[in-house]
Amino acid sequence: MKIRNYIKIENEANPHAIQSTKLYDKDHAQIIHLLLKAGEGLKPHITPVDVAFYVLEGRPTILIGEEKVQVKKDDIVESPKDIVHCIYNETDKDVRVLVMKLPKPIKKTILV
Repeated sequence: MKIRNYIKIENEANPHAIQSTKLYDKDHAQIIHLLLKAGEGLKPHITPVDVAFYVLEGRPTILIGEEKVQVKKDDIVESPKDIVHCIYNETDKDVRVLVMKLPKPIKKTILV
């Protein structure tokens, strides 16, 4: 059994300049923990695989294609591959989200 806590895992630099922690990174999938402080957000981007966002804490605003919706804790949002998506924290409280890429991408993400 392998147990990890996101607080104890070193964060990786990313083009979004936010706290991003890879919790799971295998050939078939990735799970990433995002912490967005008030006013932070990802840059709009496209991934070559399906993505699911599971909200652990807060009320992030999620953009998928042309739809932009504020969601809440315990919501899961699906984003199909090859479509622009983004997460924003437009509140004054922390937002924590699990990002699950399924399958793990073999091509690079494209910032738009």
